[in-house]
Amino acid sequence: MQSIIKITALCFTFSTVVLSCKKNDSTPAPTVYYDQQDQMARPAINTVFVTASADKDAFNTTPPSAMSAAFQAKFQTRLLALNPGYTTNALGQSAAAFTGLLATDVLNVSTSNTTPTTFFDGTNVLTGRALSDDVINTELLLIFGGSTGTSNPGLTNDHVDANDKAFSTTFPYLATPW
Repeated sequence: MQSIIKITALCFTFSTVVLSCKKNDSTPAPTVYYDQQDQMARPAINTVFVTASADKDAFNTTPPSAMSAAFQAKFQTRLLALNPGYTTNALGQSAAAFTGLLATDVLNVSTSNTTPTTFFDGTNVLTGRALSDDVINTELLLIFGGSTGTSNPGLTNDHVDANDKAFSTTFPYLATPW
């Protein structure tokens, strides 16, 4: 009798294991969705140029290929409200050209080994962004500095001239946290 119970239990266990291991091809793999939440290729652009609350989320989730069409005119209106005397910036860009560039929030990168990676160093423009680049000063200069970069000197510098801690000389190069 005990042998019959053991054999029955063994058969039940074996059949349970076999059935639970059976592959079911009709069960679809779970679908995973990723949502873009923010864009920050050029710091402060969204903060300064996207003024309507409803547009903030739209700006952050719009694909770069559609950003200029969706936001350039709004950016230009905002630029001219911030600097009514704007004609061209230190890059020689008109308001339309500059705001078209700003509205497409991507970080350009130079793949040339002869061009330094920099946001703006006076010669090289938007060839990437080094950790030590003063991005906010560059943006202020391009918004308020006029064609020579010297107009409105009180508005072209945030007076934060360096990171609060030195950057590391080894990857990932970020300063150690406080």
